[in-house]
Amino acid sequence: MEMRRCSFCSGDISIGTGKMFVKKDGTVLYFCSSKCEKNMRLGRIPRRVKWTSEYRKLKSQ
Repeated sequence: MEMRRCSFCSGDISIGTGKMFVKKDGTVLYFCSSKCEKNMRLGRIPRRVKWTSEYRKLKSQ
């Protein structure tokens, strides 16, 4: 069983859920929810969004 990581929030995505987005240059982005997908398209940086695990890692240091 292969688990994927969300490209925005770094959360686990179980098999059969989420979205895969392929950019024109061949880069593959995986999203666990539409919330993560919309935030990525808006150009938000995960380190600055309070509910992401990258923000929690940064603030715990």
